[in-house]
Amino acid sequence: MVVLDATIVNIALPSAQADLGFSNEDRQWIVTAYALAFGALLPLGGRVGDLIGRKTALMVGLVGFAIASAVGGAAESFEMLVVARAVQGIFGALLAPAVLSLLTTTFTDAKERARAFGIYGAIAGAGGAIGLLLGGVLTEYLDWRWCMYVNVIFAVLASIGAVLWLHNQRQTGPRKKLDVPGTIAVSLGLFALVYGFANAETHDWSHPTVWGWLAASVVLLAAFVVIESRVSHPLIPLRVLRDRTRSGALISILMLGSGMFAVFLFLTYFLQQNLGFSPIRSGAAFLPMIGALSVIATLANSLLIPRVGPRPLIPVGFLIGAAGMVWLTQLDAGSTYVGDILGPLLIMGFGIGLAMAPAMTAGTAGVDADDAGVASALVNTAQQVGGSVGTAVLSSIAASALTDYLTGKNVTPDVVAAATVSSYTTTFAWVAGFFAAGAIMSALMLRSGVLDNDPDSAPAVHM
Repeated sequence: MVVLDATIVNIALPSAQADLGFSNEDRQWIVTAYALAFGALLPLGGRVGDLIGRKTALMVGLVGFAIASAVGGAAESFEMLVVARAVQGIFGALLAPAVLSLLTTTFTDAKERARAFGIYGAIAGAGGAIGLLLGGVLTEYLDWRWCMYVNVIFAVLASIGAVLWLHNQRQTGPRKKLDVPGTIAVSLGLFALVYGFANAETHDWSHPTVWGWLAASVVLLAAFVVIESRVSHPLIPLRVLRDRTRSGALISILMLGSGMFAVFLFLTYFLQQNLGFSPIRSGAAFLPMIGALSVIATLANSLLIPRVGPRPLIPVGFLIGAAGMVWLTQLDAGSTYVGDILGPLLIMGFGIGLAMAPAMTAGTAGVDADDAGVASALVNTAQQVGGSVGTAVLSSIAASALTDYLTGKNVTPDVVAAATVSSYTTTFAWVAGFFAAGAIMSALMLRSGVLDNDPDSAPAVHM
């Protein structure tokens, strides 16, 4: 539900815009409202789950997400849809960390935990592409509103499973107070970060609404670090971030997210605008990537991580993903899906699957049970912020590349088509650079050897 909603609405936007009558300038807020609320509140959502119990947090998150989705599906105005999307993000921030921390504290056997995280990583990595496919099917055969209503079905199924099989898990020991100053600082800091980069899609980087918000995010996040080092019950204990492998995993997830969601966005444009694919066919075009990613993620976590640890896998996964991106830079107006896109998609699925699932496992491995929600929230935050920032930055790069290509040329339909493809291939080259940098950083930061899978590091507390 959570990863799906980052992309499923993209396919529905044209139909929703025609139905509700909002402008092109307002359109981005349907996506941004969700990202802002979700990204800004994830650390708080993780800590709340630790305090009230993860099953409780999961159930509250599911119910709230379902209600917000139903309201969004029934929206009669642009404002009503934006508010519903923001509320989805709020409850998603409670829901996502609860899911990951429940995995961390439930599966204490090393092999079972590896298998569980392999499945989780496959779903997290493929969710964006699945959203494009499902959004196309629902929009084409039903109505754009079903891109919202479908969450009610998922929430009901997940709630039934939670009631039947999950036990509540919460902090052990004395109840700790919520870190209000830290919560305010990190929430506003992440909001400013995502909002600043979102503005970069429609404004120049020198515009105050871009650099001003980004500068504010730096100040607020720096203040958050100072606060956390001084309060007795920090929202995010700095000990969670001092682990070198965990920090390296979080940076890896952020960089994977920044490239992955941008690939879905720009490749979808190419498929629909240049190859004439329908929404359903565009979503189906990503299925080979989803299949490769799911298989490799599960195998990496169940077979490779217990034997060699994350350090050999994540850098290699980045490099394989970069190779797929370099291949995509060769696209032109005459490219075909089978000859020029299918191969890179399979390679990227292999590479991202090899890096994403081990990075998510490393991001939560060995954490104390009391900090499981926080570590899980950080993993989700890294993926969400990476996707939001990457999409905004690469959208700005694509716009600049398009303008540069057209400068001094006679603007004909063929030239515009070539310029558009050039803007896509430029972004693919930048993503390849992101992935190469991710390979270097992960190789330097991750420790060698297997992860700490001591069952006592995150015991399940049944209530």
